[in-house]
Amino acid sequence: MATTSSTIAIPEIRTIPRHIAIIMDGNGRWAKQRFLPRIAGHRRGVDNVRSTVRACVEKGVEFLTLFAFSSENWRRPADEVSFLMQLFVIALEQEVAKLHDNGIRFRAIGNLSRFEPRLTRLISEAELLTRDNKQLTLTVAVNYGGRWDVIQAVTRMMKDRPQLVDGFTEMDLLPYLSMAYAPEPDLFIRTGGEQRISNFLLWQLAYTEMYFTEMLWPDFDAAALELALASYQQRERRFGRTSDQLRETKNEGSLRSILEKR
Repeated sequence: MATTSSTIAIPEIRTIPRHIAIIMDGNGRWAKQRFLPRIAGHRRGVDNVRSTVRACVEKGVEFLTLFAFSSENWRRPADEVSFLMQLFVIALEQEVAKLHDNGIRFRAIGNLSRFEPRLTRLISEAELLTRDNKQLTLTVAVNYGGRWDVIQAVTRMMKDRPQLVDGFTEMDLLPYLSMAYAPEPDLFIRTGGEQRISNFLLWQLAYTEMYFTEMLWPDFDAAALELALASYQQRERRFGRTSDQLRETKNEGSLRSILEKR
């Protein structure tokens, strides 16, 4: 369960983000630049997920959330949507055992009711197999939208707790959000040059640091992740406070550390 909201309490600030969320954009353009069909770009993008997971594990990231298919992506050509669904099935069949062997927990968020039974079964089996793994939680957002997430959370909460109809708090709602099991993302990355969040984790990104790169997703490698982390480490995460307050907090922490060592 996520501990709290960043608008209520100040989360621990770490050099390495505890949670990274990524919009993996640019697969189609990557393929087009190479005179390949768009599906070739999507296939290469899936391959890149594997290396990104590995890099995050090596860095000590605890949660990695990937936006694979939005609720708006159904508007794409039918043959491309069909291929993406098939690719997801293949990825689950081929990769879940490897994730489990490496101690990685798999989760899927989104409205899964629109998917074929085979896909929903594979998702359920993957979540069940890996549920106790602690190395990294890999979340894949499929048929997901941030507005859908908030609406379904309010709906479920009101069904469970109708007495809240006259008013509720963030802490009442948090357990019903799709990512209630994870802390809010520290770092959001979007590849492909676009600078928007495209209805992704609208609630959870309230105080997340944003990083946009022109690099297309299939080219986003470990070195590119290093650049994103370096940018993140230069940010001053104030959470509503002033820079002077941050310095005072750091000084107090340094003094406390010195005294504890004596």
